[in-house]
Amino acid sequence: MTSEIELRVRDVMVKKPVVFTTGMDLLDAVRILVDKQISGAPVIDERGNLVGVLSERDFLRAAVIAGYHGERGGRIEEYMTTEVEAVNANDSLLDVAAKFVETKYRRFPVIEDNRVVGIVARREVLRAVVDSFV
Repeated sequence: MTSEIELRVRDVMVKKPVVFTTGMDLLDAVRILVDKQISGAPVIDERGNLVGVLSERDFLRAAVIAGYHGERGGRIEEYMTTEVEAVNANDSLLDVAAKFVETKYRRFPVIEDNRVVGIVARREVLRAVVDSFV
């Protein structure tokens, strides 16, 4: 039996997550979110550094703006959330579980040297905890 305390984020993260670039068209990005059935994804710059997150909430904000101002779409960088909390691939899974409890977030980008290497969501943490009791 492996304790969840021994597990690291890298043990449970999604290793090849969907990522967007700042200049990508907002509507194209949302189509990807819908098609992949995910609620958000990290946004990277031209060097691969994490610069934001685009979520369903960000798109809905854009849709409201479009509805009131008659504008349509735009680039991701205009609507993404730039204050991003991320975790490190070597972080303890227990520390990340505590971070989920303390915040409203359902997923965190996983970074190494500010480069996105994965995504960890509440569901992966829950799965690891349940598996540790089997």
